[in-house]
Amino acid sequence: MDFPRALREHRARRRLSQLDLALRAGTTQRHLSFIESGRSAPGRNMVVRLADSMDLPLRERNELLLRAGYAPAHPETPLDGPALAPVRTALAHILRGHLPYPALVVDGGGGLIAANTAFDLLAEGAAPELLGPGTNVYRLALHPLGIAPRVLNLAEWGRHVLARLGHLVELRDELAGYVPAPDPSGTTLGFAVPLHLRSPYGELRLMTTVTSFATAVDVTLSELKLEAFLPADPATADALLEAAAAAAAASTE
Repeated sequence: MDFPRALREHRARRRLSQLDLALRAGTTQRHLSFIESGRSAPGRNMVVRLADSMDLPLRERNELLLRAGYAPAHPETPLDGPALAPVRTALAHILRGHLPYPALVVDGGGGLIAANTAFDLLAEGAAPELLGPGTNVYRLALHPLGIAPRVLNLAEWGRHVLARLGHLVELRDELAGYVPAPDPSGTTLGFAVPLHLRSPYGELRLMTTVTSFATAVDVTLSELKLEAFLPADPATADALLEAAAAAAAASTE
């Protein structure tokens, strides 16, 4: 199962020394050294303490337990199952409540779970193969056949997207090739990098917020992210209101 190597890799990625991790986990550096060298087999509680001390995502905690020969500690419930019905209801309510501004829900790999109708304005013009079931929102954002040609500050905003993909190495490497070199005069708000997007309703300047379930103990729930877009100026707010009114009128025809 090669638990020692997995433990060393997790510790190295978090730039923790053996002493740092040992102190956090309430053990000694000598004991941790024995575990990492394979000279000592950790008990289940020790594996849990080490995972907690490194603040691993729930999926990685389960994987670490499996490598040590123990059963996973956290369930992974299907999102469409009855147990997570309250979650689906809450997310749908939030998505509707955020209108006329775009909002979407993604899983840990960037797969689109749900979106409100205002998100259609962001995805407008994207190639059909980048939309529909199985849509990866990060690929949709940066692919030349996706939203990227309409992003006026692709160098800056693209790097903001790539920074979120540290755990998705292959996807990050693929998408990095689509992002141009940074522009020293890049667009910011002074406190954030906006999405500066061309649209039929004029140029949109959007800030983003990302929300997660901070107290989740289920793998599926812990990986869900709600990304909400907000207007960064009055012109964008007016444009989104106009777009929402046009969409509502079209739906009644």
